[in-house]
Amino acid sequence: MISRRSFTTGALALGTLPLLSSAAPAAVEIGDNGLHLQDWFLDSFLDLNEDLVTAAGEGRHLAVIFEQRGCPYCRQMHEVNLEDARVTSYLRQHFDILQLDLRGSRAVTDFDGEEMEERELARRWRVNFTPTIVFFPADPAAVAGMNGREAEIARMPGYFRPLPFLSMFEYIAEGHYAEQDFQRYLRDRFAQLREAGTDPENW
Repeated sequence: MISRRSFTTGALALGTLPLLSSAAPAAVEIGDNGLHLQDWFLDSFLDLNEDLVTAAGEGRHLAVIFEQRGCPYCRQMHEVNLEDARVTSYLRQHFDILQLDLRGSRAVTDFDGEEMEERELARRWRVNFTPTIVFFPADPAAVAGMNGREAEIARMPGYFRPLPFLSMFEYIAEGHYAEQDFQRYLRDRFAQLREAGTDPENW
């Protein structure tokens, strides 16, 4: 599993944790809870085991994203990354994404059957800031008896520009997480783009 420290350190070295862009982003609708809305995000009964089984049955991975009201980097993710068709087309094909509120009170059932409010689940999973995206195995049997913190295979802690953001989802969907760390995968991805004549910084 990728640790927050190693992932963030590697990302900083690659320049993938920038300041917010000064460019005018696309406007995205905000719900009553203050979170940005995506009509293709998963709408479920918040039973994570059921969500994982459903995703697996349709050949997709499950990812859980924690956000909170007023989070500027959540806004950047929605208004920049999730407005990029290259990103969203891949995510929609390969992932079911469940959005949770870091401070929320909705009841969520963890993979091990324990029910608790969103904010309690965030504490249980040691999610401390937003956005944080947590990824899980494609095989429901791999999480049997585990809570989400124990079951996760990787997490994306914080905002990343569109290319590193998409690369993380590719890293999970294509199974690279089982054979190499994300920093190495991302460096290789950047190198491939440069060899193909594309500057990753302007992707």
